[in-house]
Amino acid sequence: MAGRVIATFACSGEKEVNLAVQDAKAAFKIWSQKSGMERCRVLLEAARIIRERRDEIATVETINNGKSIFEARWDIDTSWQCLEYYAGLVGSMAGKPQLGLSGATDREALGGCLGRGTWDIKKPFVLVSWVCAGNAMIFKPSPFTPVSVLLLAEIYTEAGVPPGLFNVVQGGAATGQFLCLHHDVAKVSFTGSVPTGSKIMEMAAKGIKPITLELGGKSPLIIFSDCDLENAVKGALMANFLTQGEVCCNGTRVFVQKEILEKFTKEVVKRTQGIKIGDPLLEGTRMGPLINRPHLERVLGFIELAKEQTTDIGCITLFAADCRDEMTCVREEIFGPVMSILSFDTEAEVLERANNTTFGLAAGVFTRDIQRAHRVVAGLQAGMCFINNYNVSPVELPFGGYKKSGFGRENGRVTIEYYSQLKTVYVEMGDVESAF
Repeated sequence: MAGRVIATFACSGEKEVNLAVQDAKAAFKIWSQKSGMERCRVLLEAARIIRERRDEIATVETINNGKSIFEARWDIDTSWQCLEYYAGLVGSMAGKPQLGLSGATDREALGGCLGRGTWDIKKPFVLVSWVCAGNAMIFKPSPFTPVSVLLLAEIYTEAGVPPGLFNVVQGGAATGQFLCLHHDVAKVSFTGSVPTGSKIMEMAAKGIKPITLELGGKSPLIIFSDCDLENAVKGALMANFLTQGEVCCNGTRVFVQKEILEKFTKEVVKRTQGIKIGDPLLEGTRMGPLINRPHLERVLGFIELAKEQTTDIGCITLFAADCRDEMTCVREEIFGPVMSILSFDTEAEVLERANNTTFGLAAGVFTRDIQRAHRVVAGLQAGMCFINNYNVSPVELPFGGYKKSGFGRENGRVTIEYYSQLKTVYVEMGDVESAF
């Protein structure tokens, strides 16, 4: 929190990567043969251990990441909820007979999967569908947040997964490259920036490997004049300032209808100035430090550039009402506690402007008119849309993006399809009819 070193790890080279993949292959052979009931019991045990160690894990994540202890506990709760949810779905992996045909379809595990995460604990702790589907996982955390995921590895082992089923490999870009190109890695799941995602997609293509990409965002949050203003203000804060703004789906382009622009902006500035910033381990803190000093300087650079492009800056975490679509702070992902407020007149206008981005991860709408809400959401080019709330992601609902925000989904039943492959079996019960 003051730039001090909390841990040091050796970067894994090709030798260590090969050992991790070898262990994953051995564990996969055991785990993929387990029945649904056996996998279910292990997942439920892992959930129980996480609930039991909730405060300990949250404290480690706060030190690891900088988010408030209050928010870290939320994330840990989401983690055990994910495990319980997928424990209940394990039985759905069973094959399905095709009525009227002598055949069936079955879903089979892929093998050893690679997970690469960003600074947030959520990626490894809610990435559960792989284990539900019968796979092994090699996870490479960000070199800036290497600690928390080690607790998850301990928990899986204690819960009863085969040794090597969940391996943590530390390192930077070179380590990630070894893993992506390894011929025994069956799938890659990556959360991070668009440039890195593009490189990973290139490497995966060489092995014809399926991938899931959750990349950047510059998501729109649309506030109509008929909204519940109190809820809209709270929604805008939730859409921008969780985890110090270091959330890829944040609604950082806040479009406000002109009739309520002044009132909305005044209230947002007031609430933003009241956010308690400080030591994230203290119970009252709601915003901790950014991930590191280089990133802090990057975020401050966006603010300085915005000062040159507009004269109305509310405070360090807010760009006020005269933002324009062409401004750098409006177009580029900042990944920090910076909100851009833009005004609009009509529904058609704001929909066109909201979609004028290469990203498509999330979007939100605040209005009392539920018909308009659904109409606007239908027109928004985003994979996760919120109506009258923001950054609420129940484990039952899939999460993922459109356009350059990536493809594939995490969470929900559908995600099992991204971590398994479909086998079709036809059984002939009679004689073969031959054309020869």
